Amino acid sequence: MPVGDLAGEIALVLGAVAVIVTSVVVPRRLQVAAAPLALVACILSGVLIARRMAGGAQALTFMGAWSLDDVAAWAELIILAVTGLTVVLSPEWMRGDARHGEWYAMVLFSAAGAMVMASATDTLQLMVGVLLSSVTGYVLASYHRRSALSVEAGMKYFLAGALANTVLLVGITVLFGVAGTTRYDETARVVAGGAPVAALVAVVVLVAVGLAFKAGAVPVHTWVPDVAEGAPAPAAAFLTVVPKVGGVVALARIVTVLPDGVVGWRPLVALLAAVTMTVGNLAALWQEDLRRLLGWSSVSQAGYALMAIPVVGRSDQALGALVFFLAAYAVGQLAAFGVVTELRGRTRLDDYRGLAGRRPWLAAALVLALLSMVGVPPLGGFVGKLLLFGATVDGGYAWLAAVAVANTVVSLFYYLRVVAPMAFDPAPGPVPVLGRWATAATALATAAVVGLGVGAEGLLDTLQGAQLLP
Repeated sequence: MPVGDLAGEIALVLGAVAVIVTSVVVPRRLQVAAAPLALVACILSGVLIARRMAGGAQALTFMGAWSLDDVAAWAELIILAVTGLTVVLSPEWMRGDARHGEWYAMVLFSAAGAMVMASATDTLQLMVGVLLSSVTGYVLASYHRRSALSVEAGMKYFLAGALANTVLLVGITVLFGVAGTTRYDETARVVAGGAPVAALVAVVVLVAVGLAFKAGAVPVHTWVPDVAEGAPAPAAAFLTVVPKVGGVVALARIVTVLPDGVVGWRPLVALLAAVTMTVGNLAALWQEDLRRLLGWSSVSQAGYALMAIPVVGRSDQALGALVFFLAAYAVGQLAAFGVVTELRGRTRLDDYRGLAGRRPWLAAALVLALLSMVGVPPLGGFVGKLLLFGATVDGGYAWLAAVAVANTVVSLFYYLRVVAPMAFDPAPGPVPVLGRWATAATALATAAVVGLGVGAEGLLDTLQGAQLLP
């Protein structure tokens, strides 16, 4: 079990430690120096993971507790890209905070927790990732301690997390009682030889509910719009994406260990996906606040992502579709929140009226982000949804694809409620912006929204035959 297998993850954690040390020793006016340090940690971690992936490693390491498969590597790269963009979004927003430097350490540690979730092949390791991601997420959500909305968002996030994490812990405890091991590969062998059906059904339900919290899915989804509205805007962008990537991949990995013919986890996850996307889209229809609208949209996007899980093992397209969709959603959400950040947190829909006349490039970035999340060609979100729908039909869940198509049509209405006034109404007054760091992050995310759609073929070639261990 060479330590080099985890070089990328270790680099990120050491980067977070370096950020903390820097924040302690430099004066407040130089706290912004932690931002480039955190960005370097993200880039170094990404390079190390990409090199490991290029080596073709498809194995378990650290006594079966960690996976080096394709899906884990791609999920980690998505998490690192979002983390890097969040770091670039933050300096001007956090400039006046006395704990500016520590902010970046929390972001890096939270990203590390999500990476552990995506790669864990041991239930104890999974729980470590969930708790690390959760505890740091609570801090990020409530970082503006003098803001009532931020404190409320952090408290709601904490309460939902306390319940969901307890449910998840009970689920993996029951699984350990059934299998006598915490490793996924050994668990698969034990339960394949026969196990109490009632216990396995309980495991599926409890684990699905616990990880639904990280994914922002029903029934533990109510924190998402509150965090999207009340958390610092860079934190809202981060928390509506990074835990979702880790949580969805973790759920896919653990449920595929269990025999679907015995416990019926495929229809359960399919139902969870259908309900999640429907609840998210219907709730978004009535929002008058852009950040809450993006929060409910994030719930619906979790439902789309969950579509891939019931057809893992039944469709060769499932894993590639899941990875591509998560990447497309991540950059679309970052671009949308990048515009919110650049506009100093403007949040009412009325604040965006006439934006195209005052700040045309920001309006274009927001339009592209929203259209990508709808699934309009040739943007990344279109390719992601097309792949998901095709994989779902190929895997025998055509009814779920039909529900997703209907939900996509519904989502078009609330996205147009933002786009139409922004494009055609006159601007009520001047529209001040934040600064160059936020501009750069928004531009990069917007370019990725377009690039994923235009360059989809090349990426899809690399995703062919992606594996999910054990």
